[in-house]
Formats: sequence, C-alpha cells, structure tokens
Amino acid sequence: MAKSTTHFVCTECGWSGPKWYGRCPECGQWGTVEEFHEARPTSSSRSSSTGRVSRTKAMSSVSANARPITEVGTEDASRVSTGFEEFDRVLGGGIVAGSVVLVAGEPGIGKSTLLLETAGNIARGIPDQPLLYISGEESQAQVRMRASRVNAMEPNLLLAATTDLATALGLIEDRRPSLAIVDSAQTITSQDIDGIPGGSTQVREVAGALIDSAKTLNIPVMLVGHVTKDGSIAGPRTLEHLVDVVCQFDGDAQTSLRLLHAAKNRFGPTDEVGCFDMSGEGIQEVNDPSGLFLSPDDTAVEGTCVTFTLDGHRSLPIEIQALVTSSVLPSPRRATSGIDTNRLAMLMAVLYRHGGVNLLANDVYVSTIAGGVAKEPACDLAIVAALASAASSAPVPRTSCAIGEISLTGQVRPVPQLAHRLAEAARMGFTRAIVPVTRGRAGVRSHPGLEVIEVTTLRDALEALGMQGSTNRRRTGSSR
Repeated sequence: MAKSTTHFVCTECGWSGPKWYGRCPECGQWGTVEEFHEARPTSSSRSSSTGRVSRTKAMSSVSANARPITEVGTEDASRVSTGFEEFDRVLGGGIVAGSVVLVAGEPGIGKSTLLLETAGNIARGIPDQPLLYISGEESQAQVRMRASRVNAMEPNLLLAATTDLATALGLIEDRRPSLAIVDSAQTITSQDIDGIPGGSTQVREVAGALIDSAKTLNIPVMLVGHVTKDGSIAGPRTLEHLVDVVCQFDGDAQTSLRLLHAAKNRFGPTDEVGCFDMSGEGIQEVNDPSGLFLSPDDTAVEGTCVTFTLDGHRSLPIEIQALVTSSVLPSPRRATSGIDTNRLAMLMAVLYRHGGVNLLANDVYVSTIAGGVAKEPACDLAIVAALASAASSAPVPRTSCAIGEISLTGQVRPVPQLAHRLAEAARMGFTRAIVPVTRGRAGVRSHPGLEVIEVTTLRDALEALGMQGSTNRRRTGSSR
C-alpha cells in the first residue's frame, strides 16, 4: 500500500496542521477539523491505473509550453451552449472548454435532472460528437428511465455507471467527449488512496484528477456535489477553490420553482440567477419569472402589498400577504413563511410606536406566495403596509407597490438599485410606487406611466397608501 502522511484539515477554511483541535485555530469553527491521509502513489501505479503520467514527471515539460501572454490565443476557450438560456446566463454565456463546473444542491432538488437535460440539449445540438454521463449513484437502466422522461434520448449521449476513479478517467480519455458529467463527486473513489467514499481525502483526490483531465484534454467537466444539513457543499472547502465554477441549485421542495446561483465563476459574473420550473416531465426554464410571485386576481384585497426585490441582476415582484385576527392566547401567535420572524417582530414594534397601529395583542400571520423570499430590507415597507391594510381593512391598490427599508426610528431609508426596481415596476404596469427619498435623485428617474411618491417616515408612507392621514410627502416622477 502507498505510504501516507497524516495531518489534520479544516473542512470549512482549509487550514491544515499536525495536531487535532476541537476548534479550528484559523476560522474558529467547532468540529470542522478532520484527519486527512495524503497518500503518495508511485508514478507507475498512477500511470498504469489511469493512463496518465505522474504530476512530478509532467513538470519537466512546463518550460517548453510557456509562451508570452500576447501570443496566447483564445481559440481553445470557446463556449458550449447548455440549451438553457437561464443556465447560459449564470455561467456567463455557456460552458468554457476545459473548465470544471460544480453544481450543488439539496437531495431531490433536481441536480441530476438538470444536468441530464443539459447533456441531451448539447447532444442534440452537436450530433456528431459524443457526450459522456458517468453515474456513481444509479445504474444505466435507471438513468435511461429518467432520460426518456425528460426527452434526453440521443444516440451520441453515452451512459456509464461506475464508482471507480480510474475507470471514469479512462472513459474520458478514450471517448474524448465534448462534455463529461460526473454524478456525483462524493461517490467516486480512488483505489490508490485510503479513505471512505465522500471523505476529505477521496473527494480531494477525485476532484484533482478530474481537473487534471479536463485541463489536459480541454474537455469541460460538470460535477454534481452533495450538501450538508446546513446547506454548505460536502467535502473539504478546497473543493470549491479547485473548480472553476460553483453553482448552487436550490428552491422550496413544496413548490416547483428552482433557482440557480453562481457562487463562484472564473469566466463570468456571480450575481446572475437562473429560474427553472420543476415538473413531472423535467425542468423547464422560466425566462420571465415576474408573474410567478403575484396573485392572478387583479382585484385589490386587504392585507396585501407588492414590493420588488433583487436577485442578482434581476428585479422580482414579491406579494406580501398579512392576516390579523383577535388572539385568545396569553402570548399572541406570530407565523411567517418566506419572511424572517425576528424582522416581523421588529417591524410590528415600529408600526406601533411610529405608525400608531397596535397589533401587539393580535395573532399575526405574514406570508409570501409561490415560495418567494422577502428577507431583503427593501421589503420592510411592503410588510408594514400589508399589516396596516389587514388591521384597517383598507386594501392597497393592486397598481401600487412599496419599496423601502424601515429603521427603528420610523424613518424610510434608501435601498440599492432603486431605479432598476422601478423600471421593472413600470414594465409590469404598476402606476404608483412608494419609495424613500433618494439623495441626488439618482434612483428616481422618470418611468413612463409610473408615479413615484417619495416619503421620509413611516407615517408618510401609510398616508400615501391611504392608511391614515398625515404629513408631508413629495410626489415626483409623474409622467402620465
């Protein structure tokens, strides 16, 4: 067996040392330091098992390949479209040749389905080149059943079921596919390295070997990654540093909406988000998700208010719904969905102190619809407006929206990228927007058909929404 060097590695920050600690001396996290066995296989075993030369011998040819940066072309850095505009947007325009993309998410969220459909789209677009899908979790028959369900049956899409790293590398080197998908990185193991499947030692070796093959053969590789119970990617934190792109695929398991974020991207922005709809026939992209988070009925209903939140470059409307009832409990009930409970308690206190609406003795229920998330501070004004509307039985007009953060002093504070939010509100047909006063008026540009009302305090905002009569407010940006 190959000799191994034992040291201890923090799975959170990557710190390593010769001694175990209950608390990482670098990042301060508890219980993240694990024993790591770094095996040193011989060059003969490495070359015989994987068909590749050892890393030590490869170093001798580095100087021969070094060229001035001005003479390096970009022909080899071409991109391959995934067949999903939303996926391409998150990746920065497509999959870069020779790159390694890690797609992580909770169990059952749809990672394998997304990548299998992506493989089918690419295989359909380039029928003269093979694609390779390596599954370490399912058999070929199981993958074939899903492929027939999501319409990914293409003759040049090759399926393989193995958990051996040497076999996977041999398939990639032999077939030279236009894209290789490995599902998942935690199930592939190396026979030359000690450690359990999914452990730090195995995951690091598997990722390093696949990255070597991707860079050497200029073949893009997509990895499926598991996540822990707290939502972080399983395995050592260095896995995220090694790959080129890290995508998080998440969503509410009780709804069909799925969101794809880029946590790391060496070839594009990290503030893009892709929207998908999960159904029994597979995953479909949603090019305009604006209508997903709003009620289909245009009739004004008490206890509702619409705001606009940012997710990357996208501005999405979120409908806040509130229900206020008399409480028969010693401690009134507070229930939320899609909204932070502590934030709601703070806003109710501010509404009582600075808005004159007392809900402290009532049962309060606040929710979003369609799995939307309203945890951004810019949603504060809409939450308060929905609460005041439910308490006074005065509905907010469906053509009005509220955007702004509320401080403990009752002031309505500015929010980032207000102009972007107002542009989306105007595009969707809203006619009135209650917003905070913006310094320099940079965010309150003229939007056709949208009347922008600037307010400075919570009382001004409630009066602008018709909840109570009050003091000064400034009407600006009317361009009707």
